Amino acid sequence: MDESYIYNALGQEGISKIVAEFYTLMREDDLVGKMYPDNDWEGSEKRLRDFLLFRLGGDQTYIQERGHPRLRMRHAHFFIGQKESERWVEIMDKAMEKTDTPADIKSQLHEFFTGVAEFMRNH
Repeated sequence: MDESYIYNALGQEGISKIVAEFYTLMREDDLVGKMYPDNDWEGSEKRLRDFLLFRLGGDQTYIQERGHPRLRMRHAHFFIGQKESERWVEIMDKAMEKTDTPADIKSQLHEFFTGVAEFMRNH
């Protein structure tokens, strides 16, 4: 994955749009969406946006506010099996489609998100 290419092509605005669309879709999902706390949708969106801005562009906001990502530890209390990880990627793919993410970037991010989702599986 070419992080600098993706970050320069999308910018903070493009990454933020993908994440916002992801959470719009996630609110309607009956499998993975119910894992998100109803009272913290905005916080969840901010954390994912900040994580992606860190991972793709080096923005330090996520690290300053949350420290090391420790993604598996932070999600350990959720049941994440194959269906859940696949659905998460499916929703992210839809978000990228709805935000007109360029095909080459969408392909790279799909591969990245698939790897993250597989890493998060705990069942």
